[in-house]
Amino acid sequence: MATFRETSATFRGRMLHSYLFALMATLLTTFTGLKTARATCIPSNSDYEAFFAGLIDSANPPSLPTAGSCCQMDVCAIPCPATVPKPDSDFGIGVICVVVLFCMIGIGTVYFVGGKAKNFFVAGRSLPLPVVILTLASQSIDSNALLGNADLSYKFAFFDGAVLPIGLGLSLILNALFFAKKMNAEGVLTLPDVYGKRYGVATEIIASLVLCCSFLCLLAGNLVGMAKILAYLFDLDITDGVFLSGIIILVYTACGGLFSVAYTDVIQSAVGMTGCLAAVYWIIKNAEFEAPPPSIGFPDYVYPDEATAKLYDGIPCTNVPDAFCYNAAKWCPSDDNCKTDAGAYPFGDKVIYDRSMSDPRALTPFPNAILFNWATIFVLGFGNLAALDFQARCLAAKSPTTAQIGCLVAGLLTFFVGIPFAYTGAATRYYFGPDSPYASFETDSCSKILGLPTCAMWQPDGNAFIYMLTHVVPKGLGGWCLLGIVAASMSTCDGAILALGTVFSHNIVRHMPGEMIKPDTLLRWARISTIPFAFIAMGIAAAKSDTTGYLLVVAFDVALAGAVIPLFAAFYVKDPSPNAAFWSIFAGSLCRVILEFSLKKDGFLIYPYGGDEFLDYGTAASDLYPTFFDKSSADLWDPSVQECKQSRFEDWTGVDSLVSPAVSLLVFTILHVLEKTCGNVSCFPKSWLTPLEKNFEDEDDTPSAEIEMK
Repeated sequence: MATFRETSATFRGRMLHSYLFALMATLLTTFTGLKTARATCIPSNSDYEAFFAGLIDSANPPSLPTAGSCCQMDVCAIPCPATVPKPDSDFGIGVICVVVLFCMIGIGTVYFVGGKAKNFFVAGRSLPLPVVILTLASQSIDSNALLGNADLSYKFAFFDGAVLPIGLGLSLILNALFFAKKMNAEGVLTLPDVYGKRYGVATEIIASLVLCCSFLCLLAGNLVGMAKILAYLFDLDITDGVFLSGIIILVYTACGGLFSVAYTDVIQSAVGMTGCLAAVYWIIKNAEFEAPPPSIGFPDYVYPDEATAKLYDGIPCTNVPDAFCYNAAKWCPSDDNCKTDAGAYPFGDKVIYDRSMSDPRALTPFPNAILFNWATIFVLGFGNLAALDFQARCLAAKSPTTAQIGCLVAGLLTFFVGIPFAYTGAATRYYFGPDSPYASFETDSCSKILGLPTCAMWQPDGNAFIYMLTHVVPKGLGGWCLLGIVAASMSTCDGAILALGTVFSHNIVRHMPGEMIKPDTLLRWARISTIPFAFIAMGIAAAKSDTTGYLLVVAFDVALAGAVIPLFAAFYVKDPSPNAAFWSIFAGSLCRVILEFSLKKDGFLIYPYGGDEFLDYGTAASDLYPTFFDKSSADLWDPSVQECKQSRFEDWTGVDSLVSPAVSLLVFTILHVLEKTCGNVSCFPKSWLTPLEKNFEDEDDTPSAEIEMK
């Protein structure tokens, strides 16, 4: 099929199809010198720099970029990116009002806690089905599944964003099938309590440490989502937005515990899901184009075929035989009356490309992160089974059946609300993509397959979807959706903060020598413990503030590596070995750490397939015209003569995500069978791996109640 991705004549092409761009772009520009704000436009080649400066003034060549201009204009004649207008102040006022409302509801629920840890941890095991559905859905439909999804589908392609809600929704359905009923029936306060009941204190502690690391990443990722919106609406530095978001959510979470989390989640879900659905379906139905149409081009632009030329009344080219070119007489009669674009989509863009999840070359001339996208679905689908926030809501449900139905319906809601956000990526590219007035390109970049000796690399704007909501979508709908994304971010952040505080105090500190935490002081410690974890996550979010979506995958990659196999064994293996469970967690987690540093990873998540589409951008290769201009052959770039030096992508990320849980399973199986055959082979004291009897029902009322050994 003839699409812009299937031709080497794409002008001013799009940024690498890499799921990790959000994390790596800043690092890449730091180490390669590819920056938009610098003293020169082509730092890799001073001769090219001098040539383009001479075109501006041969007698006195200026320094580039010239005053009042920009590199892409001075070198490639692409107009400088237009500035997106500031948002209306009403958007900010609306966000403030909703945030204050959520905080008031959250703080007000301190009354329901009544000084009891069980109420703080699991809301008295009293949540009815509607609340369970909405609070589970609000944890799943977070800012990663919404804003991160929209960002990634805009920067790359549909499935790069859609894999997030697909994986999250799948995890809730799997939880309904395998764990929800059983978890609720356990009568424990936290997920690590299950590890303690089945495997003993050593396994409980190591599982708690792994899951705390996981949820620090989850919390950080959602703080980034909320902070981006606050920073844009109130013209804040992103770091200020991160800390402001974190402190607001911390205050009401520490007051009301799961009561505050659950009942604010209900309001947040109602606001979030309805607002987001309304805005997204408006974009899908009413946007001027669902995806960028074929490019109209610019003077001397050569159309890729006759059919495209007919759309714009193309005329025969002067220098290229049997080809049609831009009709300057019709579309650009004068300098101040021109209809042009950057020529980025010779055949037009698409919302979804065929075979995107089955063919690595489905997106040619761009690479397809197919291995990582499948790994993302697997990691989110299975890693989330050990999610502290999901399981906390299952524990808090009124009954096992309520927990199971809640997970199932929440999973379907995640699909229904989250996946449509990926459809907005192509429409966002129409308004804020490489053919829009806001497009920015890296001047010192080339691509052989795109036919571009300079200005090959498009630089997506991380706020593009927010611009859509504040400048394209009707004001009421756009504001409603922004409130929904803020609500989604807050709902997951409060759940993550609560989970970190409760697990650290109850499952780690409580087992330390000296009885630092007693039943009557557990609630106080749980509240205090939320504070350091919240600020650690704020630090991570501030350091990785250009990441929406990526930290979500990291979070559950950590959980999947070590914690999931022993969780399955706890419910589906008869008399599972505590020794096997401990070493399974340790081996899987250690394997994940080792593979993180031993596998070759260039940061772009692209498997090293052959072909030019799997080459990274190079630095500027020529001062001649791109290959699709109507110029004499002597003036056109010939890649065989002036080589664009590009390195091949090589990133094995995803392999480590799949191998680590396999190692965890192998270790558990070997040790479990060995122990059942040959007897206990543990190197730990017996008390460390003796299953615990945890009595929580009367703990708040009976100060002497203890965690007893079986």
